[in-house]
Amino acid sequence: MQHFECDYMEGAHPQILKRLIETNMEKTPGYGMDPYCQSGREKILKACGCPDGEVHFMVGGTQTNSTIIAAILKPYEGVIAAETGHISVHEAGAVEASGHKVLTIPGVQGKLKAADIKAYMEKYYGDAAHEHMVWPGMVYISHPTEYGTLYTKEELEQLHDVCQAYHLPLFLDGARLGYGLMAEGTDVTLQVISSVCDVFYIGGTKVGALFGEAVVFPKAGYIPHFFTTIKQHGALLAKGRILGIQFDTLFTDDLYFKISRHAIDMAMKIKKGFLEKGYTFYMDTVTNQQFVILDDAKIEELSDKVTFEFWEKLPDGRTVVRFATSWATKESDVDALLALI
Repeated sequence: MQHFECDYMEGAHPQILKRLIETNMEKTPGYGMDPYCQSGREKILKACGCPDGEVHFMVGGTQTNSTIIAAILKPYEGVIAAETGHISVHEAGAVEASGHKVLTIPGVQGKLKAADIKAYMEKYYGDAAHEHMVWPGMVYISHPTEYGTLYTKEELEQLHDVCQAYHLPLFLDGARLGYGLMAEGTDVTLQVISSVCDVFYIGGTKVGALFGEAVVFPKAGYIPHFFTTIKQHGALLAKGRILGIQFDTLFTDDLYFKISRHAIDMAMKIKKGFLEKGYTFYMDTVTNQQFVILDDAKIEELSDKVTFEFWEKLPDGRTVVRFATSWATKESDVDALLALI
């Protein structure tokens, strides 16, 4: 059986496991106050080009998204996101559970456009009764998006400009950020993201770590008492060094970027193989997520031999499915998949 349904099926990169074993019996302070967390923070801030920033380690993506959004928004505010945004579709209402509405607008291939946010805000303030409505308080995007698409540097700068004009903090979900940064042809770097976003996070759960995300504030102190907010939302790990060691390892000798590139190479091989055999893609993506259109017969035929993720049903009855690679995908697994199709 070949497995391509998601990018977090394996445990952790061997170098991370090695360091966890080596340090296992050490006694260190808890809650991220240990030297490994400090070293990881310094390496991340250096890579982001914001040495005066702030980094917090959290346990998972949903906890990170809901905690950041709850910390930024006032009680009467909501968060703008694409209709296909992760916080709107795949987090079981975690943001709403904290008392904040997700304000969705149509995206373009999963992406928010600056012009659409501007139009949304103009319509909101143009309504004489807007005081009775949920106030738009921030903007959420992900890179890559739920459809594996990427923002360009120019698009991010445009989003930044419109957010600044309306005093909306811009938050970037980077659960799969490594796969976005290492995709072919992208002009978005950690430094670019740091220059346009008020807060973002670097995903570890889906990019080589056992679990964990690194939240980056390019400007320290952006959210007062954020540490306390993390604990209040159940996202603070007592044995914080487990997170620190993982990110310290991932940001040593460019490991995070190297293993992300491997996932891209495997995804491009899958893409090339499907195209050569006449398959149709839902949209063109250059990340580790590839969305292929299959009919019911092919889905049934493949399901006994390979796992993949249902994505959406098309009007003509065919189905969009996702094949995802990861830092751990073996080329032999890709070869086996291509032989099956």
